[in-house]
Amino acid sequence: MDLSSATEKMSLKPGATCLVCKESCSGFQPHTWRKACVACGCSTVEHAAAGSDLEDDQRMGRLLADSPCSHLSAKVKGGGGLRVYKRNRMIVTNPVVSRKDPTFSTTTYDWAPGGLNQKLAMQYMELLPKSRRPISGTDGALERRRQLLNQLPVYDQDPMKCQSLSSEEEISSMILFVKQYKQEVLGVGEVGLPGEGGALKEAAIQRTVKEAKDGGDKKDAAQHQDHGSSSLASSAVNGTDGKTQHLCAGCHGEVAKDSPAVYAERAGYQDALWHPTCFACSECGQGLVDLVYFWSNQKLLCGRHYCQSVRPRCSGCDELIFRKSFITGTDGRTWHQEHYRPDSACQP
Repeated sequence: MDLSSATEKMSLKPGATCLVCKESCSGFQPHTWRKACVACGCSTVEHAAAGSDLEDDQRMGRLLADSPCSHLSAKVKGGGGLRVYKRNRMIVTNPVVSRKDPTFSTTTYDWAPGGLNQKLAMQYMELLPKSRRPISGTDGALERRRQLLNQLPVYDQDPMKCQSLSSEEEISSMILFVKQYKQEVLGVGEVGLPGEGGALKEAAIQRTVKEAKDGGDKKDAAQHQDHGSSSLASSAVNGTDGKTQHLCAGCHGEVAKDSPAVYAERAGYQDALWHPTCFACSECGQGLVDLVYFWSNQKLLCGRHYCQSVRPRCSGCDELIFRKSFITGTDGRTWHQEHYRPDSACQP
C-alpha cells in the first residue's frame, strides 16, 4: 500500500501537526502500515487529535448504527444509510458582574451527557477532573478527542479502514465480529440520580417498543411492552428504587442521593451504578469517553480493550488479526507475519 492510500485509510492529511513534538516535527508523514509518523515516530492519534468534529461524529455514527444505541445517531440525508452521531453539546451562559453594563461569558462543552437539565449536567461536569472536562478550545476537549481515537479505533469497526485484511474470508470474519459486539456488548452510559434506574429502564423499554413498531414487528413490540409493564410494576413509584443507600460498582463507596451517577443498561439499571469518575475501563483505567462502554464478563471495558480480549492485536500495525496464521512472541505479543519485528515497541 502506498503512502497516499495509507493516509486516506487513517483519515489524516499529510503534514498534520504533531501535538507532542509540535514545531520539531516537520508534519505528518505516514508509515506504510504502522499507525505512526515517519518524521517523528509519534502515533497517528497525536497527529489526528486536531481533526474535525464532523469526522468524529461520522465515525461514532457508524459505531452506534445497528446497535441498541442507534437512537443516539441519525441518518445522513442522501448518505445511503450512513448515520451520524447526535452528539449532545452544552452551552452555558453566565453573567459577568462589573461596574459597567452587564455582559455574559459563554462556555461551550464539546460533549455533555444527554437527557439532563443543565443544572444536573453541570453537576456531572464538576465531578470530573478539570483535565477531562471537554470545554471547547481547552486541553480537556483535546484529551476527549485523543480518547475517542485511542479507545474506539476506527479500524476496530470498519473493514474499509483496515490495511491488513487480505482476503474475503478475513473481511467477512471482521464484519461478523463487529455485528456481534454491537448487538451483545456495546452500550452508552446514562446519567441520573441514585434511585432513578427504574425511570431509565422504562425509557429504554419505550425506545425498544417504538423501534420495533417503526420496524413493523408488532409481535416483538408487544412482548417488550408486556415485559416492561411487569418489571416496572415491582419498582417503587416515581421511578425510584426505594433503596436508602447506593454503592458505586467501581469503588464500592456510597453515591450521594443528590449526586449524578452513571447507569449502564447492559449491567442492569437496578443492579449497578457508578460515580462519574469510576465509570472507567477495567483494563486501562481510563474514563470511558462519551460514556461508550463494552460490557463483558461483568466488567466495563473500552472498545480497544474489549476487542483485543476477543481477537489478537498486531503489535506492529495495531489492527486486529482475523487470519488463522499469525506470530506470537515469547512475551505474548502478536503480529501479522509480514509485520513481525521482535524489537518493535507495542502500540498503545
